[in-house]
Amino acid sequence: MTDLATTSHPFAPDAAAGQIALVTGASSGIGRASARLLAATGWTVYVAARRTDRLEELAAEAQDLSGQIIPLPLDVTDPEAVQQAARWLLAETGGQLQALVNISGGALGLDTVGEGKLEDWQAMYQLNVLGTLNMVKAFLPALRASGAGSILNLTSTAAEAGYEGGGGYNASKFGQRALTEALRLEEAEHGVRVIEIRPGMVATEEFSLKRLGSQQAAEAVYAGVAKPLLAEDVAQTVAFALNLPHHINIDHLTVRPLAQAAQYKVIREF
Repeated sequence: MTDLATTSHPFAPDAAAGQIALVTGASSGIGRASARLLAATGWTVYVAARRTDRLEELAAEAQDLSGQIIPLPLDVTDPEAVQQAARWLLAETGGQLQALVNISGGALGLDTVGEGKLEDWQAMYQLNVLGTLNMVKAFLPALRASGAGSILNLTSTAAEAGYEGGGGYNASKFGQRALTEALRLEEAEHGVRVIEIRPGMVATEEFSLKRLGSQQAAEAVYAGVAKPLLAEDVAQTVAFALNLPHHINIDHLTVRPLAQAAQYKVIREF
């Protein structure tokens, strides 16, 4: 039997000392919270996003953590930029990378399929699906070479069931889910575990604001919900999955607030 009293907890400081992760979408929300928690458990975390100032702020705030946070300005939808970033990062780390954490993503609008804006659908597919593809292609060789690499893709409960007004986002997240499932089958023999986290309702500072375009509309999404998830809640699942022993693969984990019983049922108290 395992002696739990002498077993390192996956969230203990320095649990992942010496391991290197790259987290995309780290300028805000779930990406930012995940990077901080991984660094708190000993990882050296390269944080990628387009907003350099946000990355630098995150690195400065994390100086008291047991791991490090290192900014890497990057647009994941630019294949050449991603390849350049991979060459730079792997030169900096001597070719070492143990985890790729694809958090970058987003939604635009609530149009019906019949009124869908082509530019919104293209933007969501470019970011959620092709952005993930760009990152995987660039960093997969290093993850294979590590002998214990992990890829964690953050999809959504929108990848599980369609809903009215969500067609474009559903399509992109179903696509990202399909990519992830195929990747898991392809990479198991190479020693790379592939993890998918599917969050439901998460109240972050930017997701609904960017999707709906106004603070009032964004706040209405969470109106009456006692406790929507926070970015830090989802970060707990990201860190847990990556800090487990490498032979344990969480294929996919759906995480919702208690008040969201299903994609179509949310308990609101007014």
